[in-house]
Amino acid sequence: MYGYDEPVYLISVVSKILNIHPQTLRQYEREGLIKPSRTQGKMRLYSQRDIDRLKLILSLVRDLGVNLAGVEIILQLKEEIEKLQKEIDALKRQQGQIPRNRSVVIRKENYQLILVPNHNEEEK
Repeated sequence: MYGYDEPVYLISVVSKILNIHPQTLRQYEREGLIKPSRTQGKMRLYSQRDIDRLKLILSLVRDLGVNLAGVEIILQLKEEIEKLQKEIDALKRQQGQIPRNRSVVIRKENYQLILVPNHNEEEK
């Protein structure tokens, strides 16, 4: 069996799976919503991850009436949330390394971890 990220599906197969015209897939690629892999012969190959992303796009467009500009924003926000969740998970794993009398501040611009005194702990 192929992996989730393994590009194995041709555009014709994906269009049949999702019941959309291949030109729609090409349009989504032009809009930057999907980035299928390419063979050396420049044929598009889609992974299961790509298909799942396309299902989300189609759901937003068909079910919720979101235009492609809105879809792009939603996908960017979704990716940002996933990225931030990974950062939160990493911080939780490191939690034992942070003294309990300190607060954590994350500066997103350069991803510095800054320890500052927790004023509630100092008052006790």
